[in-house]
Amino acid sequence: MNKFQLEHTILKKEFIQQLFKEHQDAPKCAAPSVVEAWFKNFIGILFPGFCNVQYTSQEQLNQALVNSEKELFDILICNDCLKNEQIIALANDFFNQVENIKNLLQKDIQALYDGDPAAKSFAEIIRSYPGFYAISAHRVAHQLYKMNVQLIPRIISENAHSKTGVDIHPGATIGEYFCIDHGTGVVIGETTTVGNDVKIYQGVTLGALSVENRNIQHKRHPTIEDGVIIYAGATILGGNTIVGKNSIVGGGVWLTKSTPENSKVYYRARMSNAEGEIDTITFKP
Repeated sequence: MNKFQLEHTILKKEFIQQLFKEHQDAPKCAAPSVVEAWFKNFIGILFPGFCNVQYTSQEQLNQALVNSEKELFDILICNDCLKNEQIIALANDFFNQVENIKNLLQKDIQALYDGDPAAKSFAEIIRSYPGFYAISAHRVAHQLYKMNVQLIPRIISENAHSKTGVDIHPGATIGEYFCIDHGTGVVIGETTTVGNDVKIYQGVTLGALSVENRNIQHKRHPTIEDGVIIYAGATILGGNTIVGKNSIVGGGVWLTKSTPENSKVYYRARMSNAEGEIDTITFKP
């Protein structure tokens, strides 16, 4: 035997049998790389600035959408719990929402542009902003999540997480004109509800308080109402926590209680004894 070759390790027969059974029983699902490629191609069809293909005719563009729907069918067919007619219906239902997804993302781009003085154009946002990539992934993943598609939405969201540092669970409900500025370290939990015209900065967590498994079906994450701004490093926890409309949550705030509309919540350190407190100021009309 060549001295650089390793001898074959003799494994127990019982271990091989166990490992093979795990392979047989594992949920069937398309490889993450396949799902990621489909997602990028789909967003490229909707936004030319994200696309590496220049479509030269309406027929070519229409065929690209047809091909994308077929690719989604091929991804979904890996789930052997569904019959072909169910998968066809799911793919059709998703592509019936394409115009709505496009419109939502167009509003998100506008919010990113309006919310960032450094943004020079929509093209810059589409091509380079992690916030756009993360929100795009969420809009697609959330639509599939609402259709009870298993695993695929999470693969899409975790791909965006790995690329941008933004972790949005596919189950989170997010309104129109959503802006994530910078993005790194943002976490948005499964049962979070975010209203319209909300802007959040890096390091924000919209999370859950510690709960037992029997409560996982309950609302565990906060509600952020319309017009709220949440600055960097803020942590807002709990399913009963509501941040009222048009409020501002300052950087570094730890919040587990609801705030009224038009509030300003910030952390104030007492320099004399290094203690801190949360102050809520309600701005009256």
